[in-house]
Amino acid sequence: MEHAFWHARWQEGRIGFHQADINPWLRQYWSRLNVAGEARVLVPLCGKSSDMLWLREQGHPVVGVELSDLACRDFFVEHGTQVTPVAVPEGHTRERDGITLWCADIFELGAEHWGEVAAVYDRAALIALPPAMRKAYAAHLREQLASGVEMLLVTLEFTGSEGPPFSVTEAEVRQLFEPAFTVVRLDQAEAGEERREVVYHLTRQ
Repeated sequence: MEHAFWHARWQEGRIGFHQADINPWLRQYWSRLNVAGEARVLVPLCGKSSDMLWLREQGHPVVGVELSDLACRDFFVEHGTQVTPVAVPEGHTRERDGITLWCADIFELGAEHWGEVAAVYDRAALIALPPAMRKAYAAHLREQLASGVEMLLVTLEFTGSEGPPFSVTEAEVRQLFEPAFTVVRLDQAEAGEERREVVYHLTRQ
């Protein structure tokens, strides 16, 4: 998707993908990942997700990457604080209380920006991208994540190719990530409108 598409969605408030509550899969399955309590967690295409607060409450420093400045600003404002952005060549950053938000294109950032991470939480990144960008995203993670990094991935499965969010089948998840990652399908649940939400545990080899 072009940058303008996402900027327009946030400007117009068309953010049905945003969940105000903590994702139940995160609560249920985060402990399945072998992640130390104070290890850094990367949240790609994070929006203004409250899941980042939950991860911080577990003791993790959190690094979110988001294209929309509105989302980065609103995350902090909606939780009671305003954070002045700091300009960097790739965009800008906001940081407070162990949560750092990069307002930048995920493809322009790498390990030198987000630091040494032990885990990745992806609830709405992979399914936000059309097929070609999903391939590029998976390749980017393969290149940037060190061996042993674990990932909790939430996808949607449904009939049709419309999106975002897009349907991403288990076969595609495995095609995108294996053999660089081990892929374990953990659970699934109906998500309305003939959609199924699926959660995976991935480990970088």
